[in-house]
Amino acid sequence: MFGDGGVSVLNRWHDEICISFQSPLTSGRDEEGKRKEFPLGTDLNEAKRKWAQLECKPIPTEATPMRFVFDRYIKDILPMKGVNTQRENNGSIKQLRLAFANAPIDALTPQHIASYRDARTAKVRANREVTLLSHIFNMAREWGYTTNENPCRGIRKNKEKPRDFYADKAVWDAVYRHASVELQDAMDLNYLTGQRPADVLKMADPDISNNALLVRQAKTGKLLRIMLYQGEIKSELASVIERIQARPGRKRGSYLVSLPDGQQLNKWNLRLRFDTARKAAIETCKKEEQHVLAERIALFQFRDIRAKSASEIVDAADASALLGHTEQDITDRVYRRVGQSVKPTR
Repeated sequence: MFGDGGVSVLNRWHDEICISFQSPLTSGRDEEGKRKEFPLGTDLNEAKRKWAQLECKPIPTEATPMRFVFDRYIKDILPMKGVNTQRENNGSIKQLRLAFANAPIDALTPQHIASYRDARTAKVRANREVTLLSHIFNMAREWGYTTNENPCRGIRKNKEKPRDFYADKAVWDAVYRHASVELQDAMDLNYLTGQRPADVLKMADPDISNNALLVRQAKTGKLLRIMLYQGEIKSELASVIERIQARPGRKRGSYLVSLPDGQQLNKWNLRLRFDTARKAAIETCKKEEQHVLAERIALFQFRDIRAKSASEIVDAADASALLGHTEQDITDRVYRRVGQSVKPTR
């Protein structure tokens, strides 16, 4: 780029690392005799990498350890993700650093990744960490830190067993009877919309437009229009929303799941109310000597409502569309938990 006869000088100027090029033709200065400088940023490792690129030389090994790639991923990529995803990714990167922080990026091989997977005692977490490492490596390729193939590609994941608990009518009714009004609202909305709990808690009056409830899924960004009427037929979801909006003293424009004083019910309040109702339901069943039912109720978690919704929709394609999945296989494998309906021999 600058000719084979160039000589480079690395220096600092106002805390920014700059590089000056000298050649037999220009001596590294402009027409006014001032030295030409190219800013390379404030990070020394990044400066070395850019410097090597400008001189068309191999990037120094010490300029591309994985710890540097992790740092840039946290700075540039994580802020664009959801709060919960950021928290989860930070935990995964903390584990990945223990194994790969000092490894040169070009030294990583599929065998290293497989060894990491096998060494982790938390097998499901290991799958998530390898998936994240794969994305980090792809970003490193985009940033120009390596031209190697992604070493995570084709790596076998640990076998995972999807959660299979199904909240049948007996379990549902037992908890629902002991639920506070706002918890009943949350349970009904969660079941009838099939959305994630976080998306249910964000539903508000302004989201209702043209006979539909608009949902922007926080995890995927996908926008859904859940219709409240099918022709002239009013859905049960529409009836639940009308019940909530007609509640005495409720302010218009509020969240659909609100505390009695109108404040939004957050996830911690939801968890507390659900745990309280479930505990009361278990105690009632034990008093009535319904011990088997009590054991099933103890397994019930609020997140199982989304699976209950998917399981009780007859058409699998409709269930997948309501949950916002791009692949029906995810709906069938993870969320539909009642089994396929089949006929007996006779």
